[in-house]
Amino acid sequence: MSSAGSFAQDLPPKEGYRPFQIDRIPLRTWVTGRAALFGVLASTIVGHYIYFLNWKDEHRHILEMRSSRFALKPLLLAERDRAFLKQLKRNREEEKELMKYYPSWKVGTYYGEPIYRSLPEDQLVEPDAYEYYAHSHPDHYTKKHLYFMMT
Repeated sequence: MSSAGSFAQDLPPKEGYRPFQIDRIPLRTWVTGRAALFGVLASTIVGHYIYFLNWKDEHRHILEMRSSRFALKPLLLAERDRAFLKQLKRNREEEKELMKYYPSWKVGTYYGEPIYRSLPEDQLVEPDAYEYYAHSHPDHYTKKHLYFMMT
């Protein structure tokens, strides 16, 4: 029981606790209302000016790209048509090479009969994809067809 005498109860201080802060403490004002309004207006005006300068440059760039696209379009179409006609010529030569041992076979006809009777001789009839890729590797058609379907 001798240890019971050395135990001290934790009690409040003799002068008491200080009072609780329950009043509102306002924040320090960094900027007044008029200064904040002026800052927003100034940044808006400066931002619009910079946007307008950038818009002019961007519009000029878009116009330049559109002009170059208009200039290159006929060239690219001509190259595409040239490649198309070259492939048709290769198909015709391949057919001629394959059927050279059949004297009755006439290239570009179906057993000697023209395929399109009502069309003039010099009019081009575009073949479908199977006829176009008939003498090429099957992967060429597959890749082209999948690319066309995916874009």
